[in-house]
Amino acid sequence: METICSSFWMISMMPERLTSFTGTQIHGPLLFTPQVFPDERGFFFVSWNADAFATALDAEGQLVPVFVQENHSRSIRGVLRGLHHQLPPNPQGKLVQCVAGEVFDVIVDIRQSSPSFGEWVGVYLSDSNHKQLWVPPGFAHGFLSLSQKVDVLYKVTDFWRPDYERVTRWDDPDLAIRWPIDSLSDVSPKLSVRDSTAQSLAEHSSNDLFD
Repeated sequence: METICSSFWMISMMPERLTSFTGTQIHGPLLFTPQVFPDERGFFFVSWNADAFATALDAEGQLVPVFVQENHSRSIRGVLRGLHHQLPPNPQGKLVQCVAGEVFDVIVDIRQSSPSFGEWVGVYLSDSNHKQLWVPPGFAHGFLSLSQKVDVLYKVTDFWRPDYERVTRWDDPDLAIRWPIDSLSDVSPKLSVRDSTAQSLAEHSSNDLFD
């Protein structure tokens, strides 16, 4: 039965590599889009299978993580969270999905040796497309809430370690992230104090980023 379930997940939820806004392919992150089976009662899809997830990452040459915790955040329309990352020795990978409403989810490559360092990717995650974004260590992450109520779930590979957490400005002019602010014509982005006073990527020391 486990083999059947694993094979089904692999067929119905294939990973997609991502390219940055400038067209650069970014190694590491993967976007999973499930095959959904709807009927008059509702729908069914496989949202998680450990063996198949490991197979997808192994095919990309990535180490397979162990998820130690799942977090659930709720946001009202216009809330912007990020851009957050956690440093070694406690780097944090995340598998992110939006189970209510819609978000514009953004990741930034902060690996200094990466050919795509400083490049960003934005994807829409929602309760209608059921997509999941794998954000490996080495990326800053954030999202903008586009619905009246948004629930985001994300599995993480390490516990929150505040001493190792860093924040990058969401509106860093060098990153030039194209947040869909215009779709919130009557709302300004709502940020925490920590996020609103964050440094730009250039202001981070090399020790605040990944090698």
